[in-house]
Amino acid sequence: MGKKVMITDDTAFMRMTLRNILEKNGYEVVAEAEDGVQAVEKYGQHKPDLVTMDITMPNMDGITAIKKIMAEDPGAKIVVVSAMGQKALVIEALNSGAKDFIVKPFQPDRIVEALQKVGG
Repeated sequence: MGKKVMITDDTAFMRMTLRNILEKNGYEVVAEAEDGVQAVEKYGQHKPDLVTMDITMPNMDGITAIKKIMAEDPGAKIVVVSAMGQKALVIEALNSGAKDFIVKPFQPDRIVEALQKVGG
């Protein structure tokens, strides 16, 4: 059984794309969240080993969600996957507790490599 992952992205297509990549590489997707509010709730329910987090989402953005998850679980392993590659956002995400930052569009290998690097 692979590591448990929660995918957070506001677009169904991106969640499906990430799910396919992860499952092909032996990960178990235990939850999907469409925004930061769901991400924080589902993190508490499922306690995944790893989280992929988008930044720009409705209701609660990814940076806020990272901060809330890290407050709940300082050992959380979060990798940001976002089209927002501005340096300030990358730095803020990493300072908030994210372990890596992947800019969309991405190569499938880059996702697997990032998750393996942070402990998956």
